[in-house]
Amino acid sequence: MGILIWLLIGLIAGALARFLVPGEDPMGFFGTMLLGLIGSLVGGFLGNLVSDGELDVTAAGLVGSVIGAVIALLVYRSVRTRSV
Repeated sequence: MGILIWLLIGLIAGALARFLVPGEDPMGFFGTMLLGLIGSLVGGFLGNLVSDGELDVTAAGLVGSVIGAVIALLVYRSVRTRSV
């Protein structure tokens, strides 16, 4: 059940990140989910740097996931435009 929650939070965070950052991103359902999961890892890492290391799946965790997904999306775009 935990994996399904991670996938759902990843999908929500990825979709919110794509909504917040304007521009075209040619990624589908699974790409958006992967973006959110990577964002969760980035957000969790950044959250652990500023907190005592105890982060739960809460609203703050979702916000951190979205912030991490926005960062991951911006990095993805910069790498993609350099390689094209």
